[in-house]
Amino acid sequence: MTETNRLPLRSDVETQNTWDLSPLFADESAFQAAFKSAVEAIPVLADWRGQITKSAKNLLDYLVEKDRQALNIDALYSYAFQMSDQDTGNTRAQAMKDQALGLYTRFFSAISWESPEILTLTPEVLKNYYIEETGLENYRHFLEDTLRQKPHTLSAPEEEILSLSADMSYGPQTIFNIFNNADLHFPSIDDGSGNLVEITHGRFITLMESSNRQVRKDAFMGLYHTYESFKNTLAATYSANVKKELFFTKTRKYASTMEAHLDNHNIPTTVYTSLIDTVHEYLPAMYRYVELRKKLLNLDELHMYDVYTPIVHYDSPYIPFGKAKDMVLDGLVPLGQDYLDKLKEGFDNRWIDVYENQGKRSGAYSTCVYGTHPYVLLNYQGNLDNVFTLAHEMGHSLHSCYTNENQTYVNSNYNIFVAEIASTCNEYLLISHLLETSESKEEKAYLLNHLMDQFKGTLFRQTMFAEFEKITHEKEAAGEPLTCDVLCSIYKELNQLYFGENMVIDDEIAMEWARIPHFYSPFYVYQYATGISAAIAFGTKILAKEPGALENYKKFLSSGCSVDCMDLLKDCGVDMTTGEPVKAALKVFESAIDKLIEIF
Repeated sequence: MTETNRLPLRSDVETQNTWDLSPLFADESAFQAAFKSAVEAIPVLADWRGQITKSAKNLLDYLVEKDRQALNIDALYSYAFQMSDQDTGNTRAQAMKDQALGLYTRFFSAISWESPEILTLTPEVLKNYYIEETGLENYRHFLEDTLRQKPHTLSAPEEEILSLSADMSYGPQTIFNIFNNADLHFPSIDDGSGNLVEITHGRFITLMESSNRQVRKDAFMGLYHTYESFKNTLAATYSANVKKELFFTKTRKYASTMEAHLDNHNIPTTVYTSLIDTVHEYLPAMYRYVELRKKLLNLDELHMYDVYTPIVHYDSPYIPFGKAKDMVLDGLVPLGQDYLDKLKEGFDNRWIDVYENQGKRSGAYSTCVYGTHPYVLLNYQGNLDNVFTLAHEMGHSLHSCYTNENQTYVNSNYNIFVAEIASTCNEYLLISHLLETSESKEEKAYLLNHLMDQFKGTLFRQTMFAEFEKITHEKEAAGEPLTCDVLCSIYKELNQLYFGENMVIDDEIAMEWARIPHFYSPFYVYQYATGISAAIAFGTKILAKEPGALENYKKFLSSGCSVDCMDLLKDCGVDMTTGEPVKAALKVFESAIDKLIEIF
């Protein structure tokens, strides 16, 4: 066998393939100088205590100063975390990240009295304040949303105590991230050609897509057996995070942790439960997909390590990153020239950290600090899925661009509920373009397989994750311990429900919960499923050139958090309170299955 193919060190990655963080801070010295200034400025916020409700001017001056400081801290936080994420083994970057987290704790502690004081204002007083100080109009949605959450806001001293616990509350998530990205190592396996390749987070899905079943099985077993060897530690870490969430839930007098998280953005819990119920209703479509996968792979038994490999034999070559960018640009033509120009700007100016290196955080994300351009972290491997990841993350980035161009800082942080819509709409437009321009039945079948896999991974899988979170948080609230055996049992049973009788549910898949970073940000993942539903609604209207569709979509991209997300979507033509977008998306999934069956 040849030498194991190992990842490069961060220092060996070509500069052109890394993001340029200098728009945030020129270097670590600039970061430290800004950090020192931020620390010195924070006490000014505490001086406003007891003053902001005395006049409209006081309230406005305080909010302006708070935003100024918050924006500076956002930049410090983003720079530190991106430095750490590009190499989690960099201890200096870890120290900077700890500094940034501590700074947020100081900041929120210094303003912990804010909400209780704002809640003493009556709607009548605020109405007069808006007239006296027109600048307060900028804060109208923020102020009224604060008043909405009055039943769950504590007294000023109690809020201060909670703010002091913020740094400590990151403990389970921090432990998991360090363990998962820096300390956890997987075995090397034969790549099917006599070469040893180390299993990594970034390579895992590529290995699982292999046409060689033994490679898929070895990667699957190697990864999950590694997690299993730490199962008790990982269960304790997950349980600690759930307990932490329950503490805040009870303290703020919410009926459930789900309600607590959804109420942050005024989302009714019926949206969450309706999603699960609707997907359950359409599970027969998922079972048809599983049956079709088993048939086309010509397998007597379909195992969990067979769910990623393409079910269509099509020679899809390695896609260089330059070609991936061109594919994304071509696919997003329906969004207009202004959108394409923004994409090109990002592609050409080092917004993207492209390839995997030793210690780099797994997965992909987009992040943006108001007043600077967005950034994208990738672990690009050259397959079609990675091209869609590029389109997805640039969807997030351009959402930020449009919002920041049209909103002030306080209204720029678009709601998490809508965050996945722009990214997933990009994916839907790209797959629609590729299907339309496919030159052979084989290529079209391959793309239909990819579309179905997107539904499997984004709508069905994320809903299964959401159901896992719902069950585990409810068990903790009921006083039932979340041991490793309990977590594995819940997770395996959900796989049996979602994949059906034609799938062999391997014992190893019961450990998959242990590798999902989003579980440390509870009740987040359901938004991928609602997001793809709303995205398909927008994308379908845009592709059909429905009058006003593109304008409505740009309005959506540009609105930030200036209005409640449910109202915004409804105003832009997508009503998520009805559940119809979810059903419509699932019908697209059914249609894709029908089209693939027709080809074969």
